[in-house]
Amino acid sequence: MEFIKDPLAIEKRSMEIIAPYLAGFDLDEQTTKVFSRIIHAAGDPDYANIIKVHPEAIAAGLQALKAGCDIYCDVEMVRTGINKRRLAELGGQAYCLVADPAVAAEAKAAGITRSMAAMRKFGAQLNGAIVAIGNAPTALFEVLKMVKEEKIKPALIIGVPVGFVGAAESKELLYTTTSVPFITVLGNKGGSPIAAASVNAVMYMLGR
Repeated sequence: MEFIKDPLAIEKRSMEIIAPYLAGFDLDEQTTKVFSRIIHAAGDPDYANIIKVHPEAIAAGLQALKAGCDIYCDVEMVRTGINKRRLAELGGQAYCLVADPAVAAEAKAAGITRSMAAMRKFGAQLNGAIVAIGNAPTALFEVLKMVKEEKIKPALIIGVPVGFVGAAESKELLYTTTSVPFITVLGNKGGSPIAAASVNAVMYMLGR
């Protein structure tokens, strides 16, 4: 059986297959790239109906990346999926504290999730940074609380936690209330690959 073996050729052909699914959405070139990479990561064209990109999200993300911003993740799977070589070339690093023993201890003492405790520990480091949440709705709720109550101001929140408990609600809150530019997918869908794909989609606009 003949099949495409070259990675770049596979990606190019994938984007060609995805393109017709986006034809009726009236997206600009940059937003199309975000939609396409999310759909590519999910293998699901229906994502086009639930992706929401704030009008300032891509510009804010690009500006932050050009300035060498760091990226703060809720779980290691998100951090792993980010192109850290390219991020380092831009002057940034990707961080995740969910496995940090001190964070685990703080979470246990406070009766909260480790992802929540990690976001609290990042604190003011989130200012001007990109936050990428792909797994834990509690982490997204915590970041939105920090934005509202502590005036923390990330450059961009990529909030796409997956699941049936709190995921849809946390993303609806992000979509309807936050003052921070965002990329999200409404409902129960999402996940770490979607978060990493969203980060990479923006980052690759600055070259690969």
